[in-house]
Amino acid sequence: MSTTWAAYRRARRQSRQAWALIALLLAGAASGLVWFFAHGQFTVSEGPGNGPSEAPVVNPGWMKPVQAVEAIPSGLAVDALDTLPVKGRAAKDDYRREEFGQAWLDVDRNGCDTRNDILRRDLESVEFTAGSTCKVASGTLREPYVGHDVQFRRGAESSAAVQIDHVVALGDAWQKGARQLTPKQRQSLANDPVNLIAVDGPANVKKSASDAASWLPANKRFRCHYVARQVSVKVAYRLWVTQAEKDAMRRVLDSCPGQQTIRTS
Repeated sequence: MSTTWAAYRRARRQSRQAWALIALLLAGAASGLVWFFAHGQFTVSEGPGNGPSEAPVVNPGWMKPVQAVEAIPSGLAVDALDTLPVKGRAAKDDYRREEFGQAWLDVDRNGCDTRNDILRRDLESVEFTAGSTCKVASGTLREPYVGHDVQFRRGAESSAAVQIDHVVALGDAWQKGARQLTPKQRQSLANDPVNLIAVDGPANVKKSASDAASWLPANKRFRCHYVARQVSVKVAYRLWVTQAEKDAMRRVLDSCPGQQTIRTS
């Protein structure tokens, strides 16, 4: 009887050990899956966390600043935000792109239109079309909105891969003060390099005329610069913000309390 009881106890002990080992293996597998989805392949493949945290403004070698309505103050972007009036949106039914002048003028009179100026400023390994020192044919963009490199190649089917975004969308500007600007001032707003960034085409389409309350770049590293740039443009052209927009901007800037305004010098 004692031999049978000892064998029974030994079997139970071995069974408990086996179940403990299985539980340990399952816990390890679960932890591995959590790491895989939270820190493994998806972190590598997402990209937005790996993009640039800022974007160029003016290349003084061949670009000239555009005359804005007001000088952008140096200092903290959050302080500049607090100077912006808070109002509701005006109507948009009378908005027309033509209110901001012909698209992509040579406003700074450097001999190249604004679109090609921004492409040349923002792309790396730039090549020009044959016989031109202005018209950009190809290059690589360290894209700020989604955080992936994007190849630009001029062509009917390929140019849209890289678009020039108005950081403060013209439709949004129209509803928040640009209607009161002169035609020349609106033309400056549309061509001011502070308000222009080369970006991923689909991301720009998705943004459309959104403000910070309804759209922010997927690349979180770029959000502080992006919001500071919006604030700077709105100060420069006497535009206002809605309360929801201001709250969204402040949340972003609270994450980077040292963020400065974005200026040409």
